[in-house]
Amino acid sequence: MNTDIQSFCVKDYHSILCDDYPDFLDDYIELPVMQRLGGVGLLCGTDWTPLFNNRFFYSRLDHSIGAALIVWNFTHNKTQTLAALFHDIATPAFSHVTDFRNGDALKQESTESLTSRIINDDVVLSGLLFKHGIYKYEVDNYHKYPIADNDIPGLSADRLEYMYPSGAALSGEWSLSEIQRNYSCICVLKNEHDLPELGFTDLDAAETYTRKFCNISMLLQQNEDKVAMQLMADILSCAVKCGYVDENDFYMMPEEELITRFEDYADMHSDSEFSRLFRTFRTMKKVEHTNFPLENAYCVSIDVKKRFVDPLVGGPGKNCQRVSTLSRDVFNCIRNFVSYNDSKYGCVRYAF
Repeated sequence: MNTDIQSFCVKDYHSILCDDYPDFLDDYIELPVMQRLGGVGLLCGTDWTPLFNNRFFYSRLDHSIGAALIVWNFTHNKTQTLAALFHDIATPAFSHVTDFRNGDALKQESTESLTSRIINDDVVLSGLLFKHGIYKYEVDNYHKYPIADNDIPGLSADRLEYMYPSGAALSGEWSLSEIQRNYSCICVLKNEHDLPELGFTDLDAAETYTRKFCNISMLLQQNEDKVAMQLMADILSCAVKCGYVDENDFYMMPEEELITRFEDYADMHSDSEFSRLFRTFRTMKKVEHTNFPLENAYCVSIDVKKRFVDPLVGGPGKNCQRVSTLSRDVFNCIRNFVSYNDSKYGCVRYAF
């Protein structure tokens, strides 16, 4: 583990992303509709099971601010920056777990349709946008701004931002000093479609980022992550079915509070299906990789979204190339990731 991972400071990390903090963001960040994201983890519920050993909690609010700071750093455009800030405004507790509940493990976009409605319905947010001369339709879809978001394998603010803290938290892949060195090599380039895209001025930095991205993405392709997310999805569905929570609670209550309530309910109903699922999630430390489901075990067999990048390398006004065309090592790294498949089933023995 890197020695300064233990002291990962979000404020210091954000200052790396942008040393010219845009003060206009503060009023938006303080809105209740944004503050609730402080209780939603970036890592999709894995903070709450010993199957993972996450080094720190990084929230969707932290991620949203980070993405906005990257966009501001490279565009100084208020509209694009706010679109990046709001891009996860519709994310419920445990993040993409809800996509697994909705049968959307491959794209993980099932909650994004709520973004526009949430922005439109918030009177204070609407007033702030009016004050800054910005229309709501300009900030309710960050996909329209290539620096904020673009298609895989391009590098965008969203993709760039979430992999730094994800790598630091999940496996110690990044330290703050390493992030600072790597990020200093980011610039805006023109891609093969003549659109602006974040890329690297330095080949070594591009190789480092892409390899680390592949390493972390590989963790998200393995059955451990699939089991954790699908199990939590079933826990949430079971909690709703038994009437202990409703769908609105996932947009109102922080994850920590939900976990506490689930603990209490599992204690009171120790023989229930909910208790069996929840106790398994809270105590599991090992997933068995098999080609068939096991008896007396929770087993998962699903395909999930494959997240990878193939960043541009070059300089402003120069011809740019994807790093995979410049580095055989990175080409193989990406190819191995794209072709990777874990065993058909991931199974964890039920806790009794």
